[in-house]
Amino acid sequence: MSSTPAPCTRSWSISEDSLRRYVQFASESCIQELLGASDTNRGNGNDGWKLLTDLHNGVEISKRTSGSLHTFRSRWVLRSVSSQQFITVANAIDAAKQWDSDLVEARYIKDVEDNLSIIRLRFGDNSKPLFRNREFIVYERRETMEDGTLVVAVASLPKEIAAGLHPKQSNAIRGVLLQSGWVVEKLDHNSCVVTYVVQLDPAGWLPKCFVNRFNTKLVMIIENLRKLAQSSSSEVDI
Repeated sequence: MSSTPAPCTRSWSISEDSLRRYVQFASESCIQELLGASDTNRGNGNDGWKLLTDLHNGVEISKRTSGSLHTFRSRWVLRSVSSQQFITVANAIDAAKQWDSDLVEARYIKDVEDNLSIIRLRFGDNSKPLFRNREFIVYERRETMEDGTLVVAVASLPKEIAAGLHPKQSNAIRGVLLQSGWVVEKLDHNSCVVTYVVQLDPAGWLPKCFVNRFNTKLVMIIENLRKLAQSSSSEVDI
């Protein structure tokens, strides 16, 4: 009688120093990718980005093919919202559910350094089909460049390292965030340009068209963040 093989539950237990070195190296690569995606001087049609939408309110949405998936980029000009006001709202993990209605839990697992954290994102039973029962174990690195540009890089940890830090719940599917993050550049008159880049594999069996629709939805999250940032700016002015 043959038996069904048990699912792979391999995990790695690594030292704090090894975790720090890995995440520093991985996040540096992600930061450079984000800065490259936000560089408007490279938008000459030869960098692989295809413009999808260019709206009258300063919103630009593009995509770049990466294998069978797509990386989506959203660029917004935010008037009367400083770069620091926006990034403060975007990094407020306790308020994340205000700008992503499918998210049921976002919490810190541990701080690796002052600007480098490990976070768990969980989407529950009542989330939309593409989000339902997914969880992500990601690093978040926050950097300020020499010119004042703010960068937040977010990506999944390798599944073995993630399992060692936080075992997967039996009813959850662990998705993989391949590349994600914000680049926030200062403009005159207390305004800024925000570039949001994301590529995601939610895991499990899903047609590619639905995975791509999932990516598109994530790009639209920036609209909710814009409203929160402007609301925060108005409260400060009162």
